Amino acid sequence: MVLAIVFTIYVFLLLFATSTKDPGVVPRNSHPPEEVLGYDSSASNEAGGKPLPRTKQILVNGLPVRVKYCETCMLYRPPRCSHCSVCDNCVERFDHHCPWVGQCIGKRNYRCFFLFVSSTALLCIYVFSMSALYLKLLVDDYGTIWKAIKVSPASVALMAYCFVSLWFVGGLTGFHLYLICRNQTTYENFRHRGLRGDNRINVYDRGCTNNFLEVFCSRIEPSKNNFRGYVHEEALKSSKVGNIQVTEVDTSDGDRRVKVEEDLEIGEDLMKISQRRNSQDIGDIRGRGSDRSPISRSELDFGFGLESQFSSRSESRHSGW
Repeated sequence: MVLAIVFTIYVFLLLFATSTKDPGVVPRNSHPPEEVLGYDSSASNEAGGKPLPRTKQILVNGLPVRVKYCETCMLYRPPRCSHCSVCDNCVERFDHHCPWVGQCIGKRNYRCFFLFVSSTALLCIYVFSMSALYLKLLVDDYGTIWKAIKVSPASVALMAYCFVSLWFVGGLTGFHLYLICRNQTTYENFRHRGLRGDNRINVYDRGCTNNFLEVFCSRIEPSKNNFRGYVHEEALKSSKVGNIQVTEVDTSDGDRRVKVEEDLEIGEDLMKISQRRNSQDIGDIRGRGSDRSPISRSELDFGFGLESQFSSRSESRHSGW
């Protein structure tokens, strides 16, 4: 009885550690790498721009591995990293998102997750065995199984519950033992399962023994996120070069990015030029009508319509400014 209580507390502690530990979330970039690398994500090949590549190759254990660019986190994902659609974060060594623990399973909490699942399976086996043993003792005392069930119906209920639960947690434990032997994640296994004739080499497989040592004996790196940290506001520094307003944004990490804004005077000059050209076009229509032939009623209405339309547009633009 005492052993069962202690083992149950141990399982709940593993559940708590799995659900609260950072799974390996990769911190997002505050600005896209286009500003640092000099790329233009909106540029096209026809326009002669230099678009940011969506993928690139790196070497892992001497073999090339393709990594993708994450549009949401604005970074190139590390190897075996994937973006979780539920948590909306890139997670290192992403295995899966577990709804039962409410957390992603990744590089930093996979060990706790496997210990939790395997310990739950062992607890189910222990409770089932102890309940069956106690029921057997009751049968020896009362002579029949029916009398034993009447004395302790809870034992039968526990045996049924543990038997059903063992199919799930026991199967999950066996599946993850298979993945650990191959040094593979659930995401990688399901992604490659539907590909027929997939003979790609698993660059992370170092043998069954070394794979187990990597999962259970390797050092867990500290979290890359400071969840208690404060978000520093960006300090703005403005300067004026001619008619161009230049704003420098100083971030907390020392990076700088420059944003160029048009001055209001440029906008006013453009509106004046457009109004002058519109009035000249209307004057040409009137002059053409007086020199050559009388202007028609429809053409005159069209000219005045243009004039009123441009005047209303200029008023709306001024109100917008």
